[in-house]
Amino acid sequence: MSNRRRSLFYAFFLLLILAVFFSIISILVLKKHSLPLSISNKIGVIPIEGVISDALSITRYIEKFRKDDSIKAIIIRINSPGGSVAPTQEIYREIRKTIKKKKVIASIGSIGASGAYYIASAANKIVANPGTITGSIGVIMDFVQIKELLNKLGIKLSALKSGRFKDIGAPYREMTEEEKKLIMDMLMEVRDQFIRAVAEGRHIPVEKVEKVADGRILLGSQAKRLGLVDQLGNFQDAVELAKKMAHIKGSVKLVYPKSGGISFLNRLIDGIVSRLLFYASCPVIEYKLSFTAQNRL
Repeated sequence: MSNRRRSLFYAFFLLLILAVFFSIISILVLKKHSLPLSISNKIGVIPIEGVISDALSITRYIEKFRKDDSIKAIIIRINSPGGSVAPTQEIYREIRKTIKKKKVIASIGSIGASGAYYIASAANKIVANPGTITGSIGVIMDFVQIKELLNKLGIKLSALKSGRFKDIGAPYREMTEEEKKLIMDMLMEVRDQFIRAVAEGRHIPVEKVEKVADGRILLGSQAKRLGLVDQLGNFQDAVELAKKMAHIKGSVKLVYPKSGGISFLNRLIDGIVSRLLFYASCPVIEYKLSFTAQNRL
């Protein structure tokens, strides 16, 4: 190969390398500038439905959405009468950690009472319908009493125990006044935890929360007048509020938790069976509305 041809070959090869290099740079630059357009309009939506008995799956997704920079705000969509105290407090705490990094809006549908409202109060803002059932700030602990039934059946039950309170609340005998006082002291402390959490989350005085912390249920419109709800509206209104607070313009993509491989029916059956077995062996302290409340038109 002559020197001229060799020079032309090297020049062509160099131009080819430069073309490839600049093409890669151009792609990276375009990708960098277009990336925010494709991911910046995401809002995470985490549903909380039914009785709250476990917090793991919910707190896991709150944490995941909090760490995901492509998700600019989170909506907690609530349809729940409340539930067990500890899972409720775990979810509340996770939301309180999250609002330090991004906006969280609670959207209450048909019902968001007791522990469900406890959770909602942790958010930056609460949106509820005028006819939403909410409030029910208080604590309940159910006990089953079958002493008379056992007597009629001629069945006698007894227990050996290491301390006089070990079988407190047992269904085969009535509680003593001392035991009732012990339980009430515990319930009042848990109630105080509820009141302080709502006061902290809503930025209102404890004394104001105490005035409605007698277990009463409230409509969304009543809760709005009392300062327990920020805005009356539906889920789409909550989305618009989330967009505004996160400074999102234009359309938005809602991101939901991925559903697991277990069917809804299986989860429902497992939940019912586990709760029945648990209740049969141990009373549970709950932030829960004690009946199924529905406001029908």
